Amino acid sequence: MIHTKIQVMVKKTAKTPDFEQSLKELEKLVETMEQGELSLEESLRQFERGVQLSRVCQQALKAAEQKVEMLMQKDGQELIAPFDSEDA
Repeated sequence: MIHTKIQVMVKKTAKTPDFEQSLKELEKLVETMEQGELSLEESLRQFERGVQLSRVCQQALKAAEQKVEMLMQKDGQELIAPFDSEDA
């Protein structure tokens, strides 16, 4: 059953934009907006695109995290403790 879930995840990931590509586009968009030369209408359009790209990146990171968690489990038990960002 896990094999089927991974296949579904791979198929979904193949249809979604590449994480690195989305992040690169988002960074370029932020640079353009920070220059302050866009009209209000174009700024809003770019902001909307930035929100979309941010969501794509967040979803890709969440999917990767879930995949890592699945791979790190053995017989229903976690092999390592969950990461706590406050300790970093």
